Amino acid sequence: MIEEVGKVKLDYSKYPGEDLYCDGTVEDELLNIVKERPTAEYADVIGERKSWPILYHLSPLRENIVDWIPMRPTDKVLEVGSGCGAITGALARKAGSVTCVELSKKRSLINAYRHSECENVAIHVGNFKDIEPQLPADYDYICLIGVFEYGQAYIGGDRPYEEFLKILLRHLGPEGRIIIAIENKYGLKYFAGCKEDHLGTFFSGIENYVAEGDVRTFGRQELEKIFRACGVEESHFYYPYPDYKFMTTLYSDDRLPGKGELYNNLRNFDRDRMLLFDEKNAFDGILEEGLFSVFSNSYLAVLGKPFGVEYAKYSNDRAPEYRISTVIFREGQGGEEPRRVRKYPLTEEAVTHVKSMAVAYEKLLKRYEGTPLEINACRLIEEDGGPCAEFDFVNGHPLSEFMDECLERGDQEGFRRLFREYMDRIGANSQFPAADYDPIFSNILVDGDRWTLIDYEWTFGKAIETRELAFRAVYCYLLENEKRSCLELDRILDMLGIRKEETEELQKQVQDFQKFVDGEHLSMAALRNLIGYRIIQPQNWIGRFRNSESINRVQIYEDRGEGCSEENSYFVQDAYRGEDLIELRLTVGEDVQILRIDPAFECCAVKILEITLNGERVPLEKRKVLIVNGRIARPLQQKGKAYCPSIVFPTEDPNINICLSQLPRRPENSLYVKMEYIRLPLAVAQDMADNLKKRKIF
Repeated sequence: MIEEVGKVKLDYSKYPGEDLYCDGTVEDELLNIVKERPTAEYADVIGERKSWPILYHLSPLRENIVDWIPMRPTDKVLEVGSGCGAITGALARKAGSVTCVELSKKRSLINAYRHSECENVAIHVGNFKDIEPQLPADYDYICLIGVFEYGQAYIGGDRPYEEFLKILLRHLGPEGRIIIAIENKYGLKYFAGCKEDHLGTFFSGIENYVAEGDVRTFGRQELEKIFRACGVEESHFYYPYPDYKFMTTLYSDDRLPGKGELYNNLRNFDRDRMLLFDEKNAFDGILEEGLFSVFSNSYLAVLGKPFGVEYAKYSNDRAPEYRISTVIFREGQGGEEPRRVRKYPLTEEAVTHVKSMAVAYEKLLKRYEGTPLEINACRLIEEDGGPCAEFDFVNGHPLSEFMDECLERGDQEGFRRLFREYMDRIGANSQFPAADYDPIFSNILVDGDRWTLIDYEWTFGKAIETRELAFRAVYCYLLENEKRSCLELDRILDMLGIRKEETEELQKQVQDFQKFVDGEHLSMAALRNLIGYRIIQPQNWIGRFRNSESINRVQIYEDRGEGCSEENSYFVQDAYRGEDLIELRLTVGEDVQILRIDPAFECCAVKILEITLNGERVPLEKRKVLIVNGRIARPLQQKGKAYCPSIVFPTEDPNINICLSQLPRRPENSLYVKMEYIRLPLAVAQDMADNLKKRKIF
């Protein structure tokens, strides 16, 4: 009934004897990885395997969703639906004890092996409903990370989510909190073309889950309604961005995102997605309207008293020695205390980097003393036995916002004025042996005439040319947002005294620095490309079929022995079944010698699937029955199979002629035609037709 894996105990007393769900062989792969490879090598494994499940279960970024929570070393935590342990390790490092509940034995073993050194972790294997009665009622935290949406499957009944929550509330201590991380069914990514995370279908949540299924996510008001129905007196919402799975930034109602901040939106690691619009631009409008809480991709709800934390940012997609987090918080819960900013090392290797920030402050303070650029104060403090860098909270707006406003109203000269002032301020005392290599526009807060450099973690003990620093700032600025491409870059380069032939070397310097920061491991953007799921832009399809109303039309000519003429022609309404199928049902008189079908007014390829006259197959293989002004690719004849040729038309006036005079006819004839159609560029159609000619199969 009890198994020990290292220091972790697994309790099988409620295990039903078999795993009721499984992700297949990938779970065996995961089990082998956590048995054979240390945690420090997981990033290498992720890069080697290039697999969504491996990334999802083993990425250290999964821990960000709970890392910021100010737990105490004495706290008791219940983790429901702990899975393969993606966040169990973070909870174990922060709290006194962690009790996991997980239905799958295989997943529980993966969790146990990857955290085998954690003596404060215990795992109950089995159905939550069976295990729950034996759990105590004094937990400080109950965590449901990607679990609440499965309430129907866990609990069942008419009101499964309310019942699930009521059961959980019984196990909280007096000051306990429940932490729920869940997708927002109205998240902007779903409108933009991401599939629903659980069902893998487009717009399921937006359409209110009309189809059957056990999984449900919710909008904010729906969640609040469930909480109130369960007697929850106090709840607070945070907004993980891009979503809770691989959160890099956590926002709150006290610190919402600013315009231009939400630009990292291509996160389709698990499956193909469409890209119906630019989410960054849409988020900017949503922020202006105050609707971010409605369209945030995910929620993290805290049921119970609030935390002082208002914002957190994780920079752990870097080399280990530079992985840090940044937290904005207030001491206490009254909201009157001043805000503070702290940067924490996320690895042992990053401790030196955090300590260097206080040294950088002293150097930059000397360099910019008496100049119009202020340096945000930094001091080292000890918290929970480790160092962190604490900064003052500075009011103001990022310089990038003012620059964006200039570009939006077409004020290029206004942008250049700001840029000149930027160069003057950061370029002061440029020969001093200290320079911040990262004074990008978003790292400078402007409040009236006060400009403050708030982030200077990349300060070097040497002088760096102002034009290099400014070039990098412009490069990063343009990279963040395509709308900024309207900037007259040549004028900016002239201001910097940079010739066009120098830009390539300066760009390489910027890219080399990024490689230095990222280290050997692959970034999340690189992993997305390697995993290989597509980003499909329907706008490109629409562009391909522009003017389709005038091009995708079927015209019929009836030749009664005098040739084809416009007078003896007509158009067939609704001949297209979608964009790639043509279906015709025509009535043809006995005097029609040749029936000409023009499938479109564009170069194309056509596959004839079926042509019948009065219910009898037209023998297209028979000489002089089928005449076209394209190249016919004759398919290999198979016994019992109808002859269905494909035709390439390198012309904008494709003709398919059926010689009815070669066929038995009646006074009134019924002709049925079905064929597949694809539009082709002229050059492609010509190459295909030439190739068919050379192969002599026309």
